[in-house]
Amino acid sequence: MNEWSIIWQARDTFIAGFLKTLQLFGIAAVLGLLLGIVLLYLLEGPLNPLRKGLLLFINAMRTVPFLILAYLLYYGLPQSGLRLSADSAGLLALTLYHGAYFSEILRGQRLVIPKGLIEAALAHGFRHHLVFLRILLPSVIMSSLPLLGNQLIICLKDTAFLCIITVREVTAAANSVQSTYFIPMKAFLVAILLYWIISLLIEYGIRHLARFGKQRGFSHV
Repeated sequence: MNEWSIIWQARDTFIAGFLKTLQLFGIAAVLGLLLGIVLLYLLEGPLNPLRKGLLLFINAMRTVPFLILAYLLYYGLPQSGLRLSADSAGLLALTLYHGAYFSEILRGQRLVIPKGLIEAALAHGFRHHLVFLRILLPSVIMSSLPLLGNQLIICLKDTAFLCIITVREVTAAANSVQSTYFIPMKAFLVAILLYWIISLLIEYGIRHLARFGKQRGFSHV
């Protein structure tokens, strides 16, 4: 039988893996970005014990390899009495790991925001949280779009590691097909194509947001 015919017969396996990858990536991207925004807000102001602890967390996430973090959450937590499903452990690992990176990206852009912009808002009576939500955050996000897009693609690719903890995503689907029918080249080419499709959607979304930001006047920041 033709190898591509085998791939077509196994399409349900690939579709299920593709949908699982989309689900994990989509939820992790949203939660990770929200975590990054929360960390950015909490890190505003002078250093104190809380902010030092948050910086320690961010540095820890940047130091630990993602695969080891996924291992710790899936295989290590049960020893402490907390057992997570493979999907939950994978999602938590993606959120914590990439949330820390999102925070660092946003924090780097925050440092180049002109101080006069903040001082003017405070002088007009804006409270701290309103300055953050209405002035700082839109400017920081719009100026960070290329870096955020790159990080989103890295987050997408990191979902492939979750096959090691038995998550049935695209890479696991491709591995299942190739091990059953011994067609590794075709199976992993399909997996690459599926990852590429999602990456193209991410790039399209980032470009669309960049045009929106330019229309709204954030591109100068």
